[in-house]
Amino acid sequence: MKDVNDIFFFVQARMGSTRVPGKMLRPFAGTTLMDIIIRKILISTIIPKDNFYLSIYEPELKEVAMQYAANIFDRSYKSAHAEGVLTDLYEWYDKVDYKYAIKVNGCSPFLTIETIDKFVKRYIEMDGDGLFGVIKKKNYFWDKNHKLITPWPEGYQFMNTKAVEETFEAANCLYAGRIDKIKDGIWMGDFQKEGDVELFEVNEEEVLDIDYEWQFQLYETLYSKKFGGL
Repeated sequence: MKDVNDIFFFVQARMGSTRVPGKMLRPFAGTTLMDIIIRKILISTIIPKDNFYLSIYEPELKEVAMQYAANIFDRSYKSAHAEGVLTDLYEWYDKVDYKYAIKVNGCSPFLTIETIDKFVKRYIEMDGDGLFGVIKKKNYFWDKNHKLITPWPEGYQFMNTKAVEETFEAANCLYAGRIDKIKDGIWMGDFQKEGDVELFEVNEEEVLDIDYEWQFQLYETLYSKKFGGL
């Protein structure tokens, strides 16, 4: 059992996306992705407001954060443009006074606060240090050499996704781990070691992650229809 006050809750954002420039503050269904994620976290029934930080670099992002009186970790230019080095990306690892960290993806506007709170609750209750959001899949997959890696369902001579074995895909929306492991290049845990990172199943409808321009446009339309642009 963990103490919620030992957890650093954070959203890490930047304006320098090369695939969807400025996506965090671009108009999105009458609001912005930045506003959506801040408002969502602030209504959580579990996350202490004092433990919630926005790890951001650009002044325009900080302006939005200040409108909500949200805590800001002053992210560096190097972190906002980090590639491959964990301690560069999560440079706060030796500067914040917490034992654990939970990251919420600010580019998944359909992720509900109910799911976020369930993830937090599970992390508090579990004994392990690593928890990762995933999507359950029942489908066929091949490797780079076009070799089928999904076990073929016994008794079937044709493809049947209802009978195929379950697999799990990274949801890229919720992450949790020990902060002191980051210095060793470990975030959440060792995925090659059985049981080192627990998987947390998330509804696929909630994890529509905006990485490309077509996704921004499509998801904005879907969001407007579902939430009325609010």
